[in-house]
Amino acid sequence: MRAAMGAGEIPGEYAGAQAGTSAGMRAARVVLLVVGVLTLAWGGYVLLDTQRPDQVVGVLVWIVAAIVVHDGILAPLVLAASVVLRRSGRRLPGVVLAILQGAVVVGVIFTLVVVPEIYAKTLGPANPTVLPGDYAFRLGMLWLVLALLTALLIGLYYLVGRNSLVERNSAARRD
Repeated sequence: MRAAMGAGEIPGEYAGAQAGTSAGMRAARVVLLVVGVLTLAWGGYVLLDTQRPDQVVGVLVWIVAAIVVHDGILAPLVLAASVVLRRSGRRLPGVVLAILQGAVVVGVIFTLVVVPEIYAKTLGPANPTVLPGDYAFRLGMLWLVLALLTALLIGLYYLVGRNSLVERNSAARRD
């Protein structure tokens, strides 16, 4: 059936992929774009109206640093991890890859949130009650618990998969 299709035709199971170009989808994208631009404009107005110029510069420096850290460090690391996981995909099922990638994403997000607190604690805050926790230890524990939960989920996946395979094989033998 596919051999009879023309060069530009899309097989039936992939025809829905072109639905994103419908008039309704284009309208939704335009509405979302307008809402996003208006929200950014409002945020910029509030920032400039309520903050001192040095604070605005600090925010801009933070935004630039966040972009550099994300695009220069985190994105390449996640890409490299993804390539390694996908290349091992011949041995690992897609569900296992998804569990691993989800764990990495959760860990990286928590790390991004906690690292500034770890750094601020090294500077020694004037008020010791501002940063009372041992954030480095807790981040390490988070990664440890995340690794254990990931291993548990992967183990459960293999256990449930093996049990369902055993049930299917025993049902086939009975027939």
